[in-house]
Amino acid sequence: MKSPLTRREVLAGLTALGVVRLPGPAHAADGPLQLEDPRPFSFDALADRARRLAAEPYVPPQVRGGGILDRIDFDAHWKIKYRADALLDVADGKAPVSLFHLGRYFQIPVNIHLVDGDQARQLVYDEALFDMPADSPARDLPHDVGFAGFRVMGQNATADWLAFLGGCYFRSAGELNQYGLSARAVAVDVAMPTPEEFPRFTDFYLGPPSSPEHDLSITCPLDSQRMTGVVRIDVGKRGRVIMDIQARFFARADIDRVGLAPLTSMFWYSETDRDRRIDWRPEVHDSDGLAIWTGAGERIWRPLNNPARVITSSFADRDPKGFGLMQRDRSFQSYEDDGVYYDRRPSLWVEPKGGWGPGSVQLVEIPTDDEIHDNIVASWVPEKPFRRGDAIALDYRLIWSKDDPYPPAVATVSATRMGRGGIPGQPRPADASKFAVDFDGGKVAALARDATGVEAVVTASRGTLSRIDAYSVKVGTAWRSTFDLTVDGTEPVDLRLYLVRNGEVLTETWLCQYLPLQSARGGA
Repeated sequence: MKSPLTRREVLAGLTALGVVRLPGPAHAADGPLQLEDPRPFSFDALADRARRLAAEPYVPPQVRGGGILDRIDFDAHWKIKYRADALLDVADGKAPVSLFHLGRYFQIPVNIHLVDGDQARQLVYDEALFDMPADSPARDLPHDVGFAGFRVMGQNATADWLAFLGGCYFRSAGELNQYGLSARAVAVDVAMPTPEEFPRFTDFYLGPPSSPEHDLSITCPLDSQRMTGVVRIDVGKRGRVIMDIQARFFARADIDRVGLAPLTSMFWYSETDRDRRIDWRPEVHDSDGLAIWTGAGERIWRPLNNPARVITSSFADRDPKGFGLMQRDRSFQSYEDDGVYYDRRPSLWVEPKGGWGPGSVQLVEIPTDDEIHDNIVASWVPEKPFRRGDAIALDYRLIWSKDDPYPPAVATVSATRMGRGGIPGQPRPADASKFAVDFDGGKVAALARDATGVEAVVTASRGTLSRIDAYSVKVGTAWRSTFDLTVDGTEPVDLRLYLVRNGEVLTETWLCQYLPLQSARGGA
């Protein structure tokens, strides 16, 4: 579910000061950079190779120097710094590239290639590309051991904004320049009875972009026990980070659940579940909700949970317009964290290109008791199973941004809160919970504070609803809906809410999975 390092460890920015200018990606500059002879390169050729490879038995990668790599723990690894004067320039200065060294948490090397037109040349590993302490275990590794991954620096080469490290994961610092959630190429059997399978990128082909809106093109073959594939990512940073992705996957064997365009994040607790707070900060999460724009045009907001057991929720759809794991709360006071800045974590939106057909947006929520674990996965799961010999062609765009890249005309959910049901000053029913949901923006913000006729439409999969109300929050532009839910038993309750006025829908649809047992115990 997560990349090999904890989120405080992965992708800590390193300082770099200069860029080696390659006279053309097919030529080495003076210094330690060495390139192998050129070979033909194209996305289609790599896709054909992946298709052929899927018909062959899987050959697991071999770890070389595993005992030595185990000695390169987190502290030892971050003392190994890629040389500032050896950064790769593959896009006329738009995207200087720094390389990661192997270590305890990433022991399988990847091949780095520089693309020039229809040819590519592989970069030769040389420990001289890295500054490392004299007593670093890395000095005892084979001299051709290879690289772990790469990251893309800003044009001033002082901070990175994109990184590929481990499996088929990648991250961007997004619009606010703060790393948070991850994307990956594909997810295999997430939250199934059998162990999850983690395909890995085997190579990275780095080349100039195909359009002015991009800074870099990255082509990534991948391999695993039951599938092969290749992914091309054209990426650009213009405030927001935009990735246009072409993915081609081929099944070696049957896969029961393939997750496409998967997003992986962390949710510990928020204002919704105050009883779970064992930390001094008011909220701790990379994302606070799943947003969906259905093929039929409905806008949905699903607040995230940290459940007591693994829970999978599926939202059936056909040809969705988009979905994403979003960080809507941008107030520093909501987190009070001046170390990792949860208020700056990017939202990540998936925009399909072409029709994706029938399937579901699937949300997997996994228990966690700390912020170091990625415990949220969202992906598109096709209705048709992925069977041996099948192929999937998928095109889409990823948008790493501060706000929703396609804000709806209707109001959006700005907060979800829960507490005791009943009325203050009167005896409180022991089995009733109160919900308060705030909507803001769009049609709600345009309403007069004393507008009449606004109603809350609320449904529950079980239990009894009461005290349903909708009213203006007098401070600001938000409207609030409150209601009580009385329910027996411990099974989850699916709640649905939106506001209407004179038959007109004013808000997106709030979907909440209420966990009675967890609420009663104050968390898992």
